Amino acid sequence: MGTIYYGGSETPIHIEDRALAHLKVIIATKLRRNESFTVSWRHPDDQPRGRSTIWVHPAIPLRFVFDDPEPAELSRSWIESLANSANSSGGIMLVPEHLEGAEADAAEADRDVSLGTVEVENLQIDSLTVVDADVTARTRETV
Repeated sequence: MGTIYYGGSETPIHIEDRALAHLKVIIATKLRRNESFTVSWRHPDDQPRGRSTIWVHPAIPLRFVFDDPEPAELSRSWIESLANSANSSGGIMLVPEHLEGAEADAAEADRDVSLGTVEVENLQIDSLTVVDADVTARTRETV
């Protein structure tokens, strides 16, 4: 169970680690842009029934604490869903992860891709991860 410490509140906000990891991505993106917004969630089953909303502002201190020392693997579809709600007038609504979206992300991540031989005249890559593959980079001089 992860925790958000927000502002000077003595009451920490407890959110499951995986959900908090996804929420952190969206919150950090919005704050980086100096945007204020709300975050809403339903109370977990072990708390009194209800829902809560906080107003998040770049000037208010915020800290995320995760119980799991390893970062969670993120789901693109869940992040997109949260980002869409973040850009609405209602603010971020922490919704459960859609299992079919998570399964689709996992299937995409496990898919083997074979490019064969590719000739590229100009290529710029910001990030590339290759696992268990034989990669050979060659340059061709033009005359």
